[in-house]
Amino acid sequence: MRQPLHERIRSDFEARILSGALAPGDRLPIEQELMQHYGCARMTVNKALSALLAAGLIDRRKRAGTFVARPRMHSMVLDVPDLPSQIRERGQTYAYEPIGHRSRPPMPGVEDEVQLAGGGDLFELEGLHLADGIPLALEFRLISVAAVPDIGDAADIEAISPGSWLLKHVPWTEAETRISALDATPEEARLLGIPQRSACLCVERRTWRGSDRITYVRQLFVGNSYDLVARFGATNGATR
Repeated sequence: MRQPLHERIRSDFEARILSGALAPGDRLPIEQELMQHYGCARMTVNKALSALLAAGLIDRRKRAGTFVARPRMHSMVLDVPDLPSQIRERGQTYAYEPIGHRSRPPMPGVEDEVQLAGGGDLFELEGLHLADGIPLALEFRLISVAAVPDIGDAADIEAISPGSWLLKHVPWTEAETRISALDATPEEARLLGIPQRSACLCVERRTWRGSDRITYVRQLFVGNSYDLVARFGATNGATR
């Protein structure tokens, strides 16, 4: 059965967005150009764009145009803001202090790393997030080189923090967050400048672009310096 034209337009742009060919903030052609390119009516184009909008892949701005959406910094259960933005909003000075980075294959037998690598290598980064010059969080991150092939050439990734760089350059469609409380190991405590076995908040996050895994990150926060707030509402008595 032949695919309806509006579905073909939608799938064309969805594929370009999810592959990274169209990056967050890129502008899509205007409606008249799409009508001419696909040989269709305005209603068909609108139907395709409405589907992309509903999927959260584009933003339509009045009198400005249609743009690839920037990833929403939230999961289904709580807001997970961009750390540099959050720190600056608190009136503090933000800095990222890199500890090290390298490209390596996934560890044999570690299934999570093998799946993240997707048949390629992993780009590993470790660093500290500072607020007013004081360590706030220790970050360990793995990025799939198969999903983000330019990652090794990104000279500014450690200048603005890896998370902010990914948010700016790589669209994602799904995120999973896990939160736990634990004691800092001696090495973690040393890097964070806190006593050994101090209580910390651990936030682990995985992101996907379609079926492709993009990154895994583990952020260990000084327990008395960071909190998470979630606000919930009921819809027709159902939970999601």
